[in-house]
Amino acid sequence: MTRDHLRSMGHIVEMITPEAFTTIPCPTYPEIRLAVLPGRKVGSVIQQLKPDFIHIATEGPLGLAARKFAKQNSFLFTTAYHTRFPEYVRSRVRLPLAVTYSFLRWFHGASHQVMAPTQTVIDDLSKWRVGRPVLWPRGVDLDLFKPTERPQIQGKAKKKPVFIYVGRVSVEKNLEAFLSLDLPGEKHVVGDGPAMLALQARFPETVFHGSRQMAELPKFYNDADVFVFPSKTDTFGLVLLEAMGCGLPVAAYPVTGPIDVIGMSGAGALNHDLRAACLEALNIDRKLVRAHAEQFSWQAATLIFENHLVQARCRPGEYHFSDNPHKSNQGVKRVFAAAKNSLSGLSHAFREESAFRQEVFLAVCFV
Repeated sequence: MTRDHLRSMGHIVEMITPEAFTTIPCPTYPEIRLAVLPGRKVGSVIQQLKPDFIHIATEGPLGLAARKFAKQNSFLFTTAYHTRFPEYVRSRVRLPLAVTYSFLRWFHGASHQVMAPTQTVIDDLSKWRVGRPVLWPRGVDLDLFKPTERPQIQGKAKKKPVFIYVGRVSVEKNLEAFLSLDLPGEKHVVGDGPAMLALQARFPETVFHGSRQMAELPKFYNDADVFVFPSKTDTFGLVLLEAMGCGLPVAAYPVTGPIDVIGMSGAGALNHDLRAACLEALNIDRKLVRAHAEQFSWQAATLIFENHLVQARCRPGEYHFSDNPHKSNQGVKRVFAAAKNSLSGLSHAFREESAFRQEVFLAVCFV
């Protein structure tokens, strides 16, 4: 969405993604593909593009390669912090937060600014002295995620409420906290992930819909009564905005993400007792929820993103040593190219500069 809005504003946007590289699955997160040894190709692509702005959206192999090229060529760039990476790693392998935050401090310290989705995340990054954090909020497609007419049940007992979660099914999402609740209705999960089979076996009464396309999600949101967001490690939670765009009230813990998105708006219920939050959310007016979601647009978010970008070159338009087409040569090829160019330069100087000829003559005599 950010790319599309930037293009509509007249920018040319090129993205370097794992699709153009040989990849391997990320350990414990196979849906994410990691590029294998992307350094030379990333540098070559950036050199060919000669970008006015460089934004690095990941701390993975592609981000490391882009950062290295930018540093070596004295380019300025911005970065983004999308996920509470240290907390995620700790939930997986029990690595101390200080270790991972030291890596983030090194990675983002070289950037002009690191864009974070909420003020709470900015405060966390500042606390751990990670880069120069600035706010870049998210948006929601309000044309896709919008309320639809809910069927009225007449002459029948009111249907049981539907509590739904949409997102990745993995340990860091804390889904067990939701599925183990004693709630007066049905529990639905839309999404897939490594914890899927274990949760299906443990909670057979829950309806698991598996992964669905984005265009299908509004129907799930509109058919549900409460969106339950049990995660405690997300920096923002775009699904919160999607659900609220459809008028679906949110039940969540009062942590980073839900606090920043919902706050005191009344569009959701935040409580350390997740069951109490779910029951409270049942009574929230869906029109109020939609009205709050309308404050988040991708156009506004993209304008903020654009303002945070920094010119890659201090003096745009001037020659930069990265423009040299021979810089990408490697190994023996580079040796021969360097020798050829050096001999060409010496030959030109000998032909055109009498002082140089005199210096060569004197040098031969001295030798």
